Amino acid sequence: MIEFFEADEIEKMRPAGRFVADTLTELRDDIVDVGTDLLEIDAFVRDRIKSHGATSCYVDYHPSFGSKPFGHYICTSVNDAVLHGLPHRYRLRDGDLVSLDLAVNVNGWVADSAISFNVGQPRTDDQRMIETCRAALDAAIDVALPGNRIGDISSTIGNILTQAGYGVNTDFGGHGVGRTMHGDPHIPNNGRAGKGMTLKPGLAIAIEPWVLNTTDRYRFDSDGWTLRSADGSRGAHMEHTIVVTDNEPIVLTERA
Repeated sequence: MIEFFEADEIEKMRPAGRFVADTLTELRDDIVDVGTDLLEIDAFVRDRIKSHGATSCYVDYHPSFGSKPFGHYICTSVNDAVLHGLPHRYRLRDGDLVSLDLAVNVNGWVADSAISFNVGQPRTDDQRMIETCRAALDAAIDVALPGNRIGDISSTIGNILTQAGYGVNTDFGGHGVGRTMHGDPHIPNNGRAGKGMTLKPGLAIAIEPWVLNTTDRYRFDSDGWTLRSADGSRGAHMEHTIVVTDNEPIVLTERA
């Protein structure tokens, strides 16, 4: 079911958005570095969630594609992993490409966001993927206006990714968000402009372009969760939770 939220409900979403944005910013800027263990990242998020009286959206999450409940507090995808990375014992190395995806419930309202970045010395190909994903996300947000359609968001993302030479996989993409982490509508990362549901004020959605460097095919890791490129090439992932309004969209997870 697609929900549309009133102005007072959108205000209630802001603390969740701020929490997710601040947590990802702190992880990127102050916590994650060469030598950081993925389980240390997970423990940091666990403690931060508990200290703020928030609730994890991931620990008990068990969709049809997951082999078991996720059991952790943040997705940590490294190098050829791009989505749903299950935290495990691994210390980050110089040049690793890290994607962090976090969804948290604060007082009954959910926000969802993701970032990708290099630790240590950045790689040119990685930076190009990250910047392309960021450009696709920013452009998609710009067209999330009343009267436009879901297809306008999808085609905007797809055009930027394909023009940069990347393949686009539409199995996983954006989604409705608000009272739950994943709701309708689904927002694929490619599509036809002018098609799909009409955007209306009060619609809260997570927009999330992701890309693999030299393929659009993926495989699941043996943990049943981590999604990796089929050819071992690296991936990048960007995501924001936004709300469609009468004017410009509100980006609830805007980061410093």
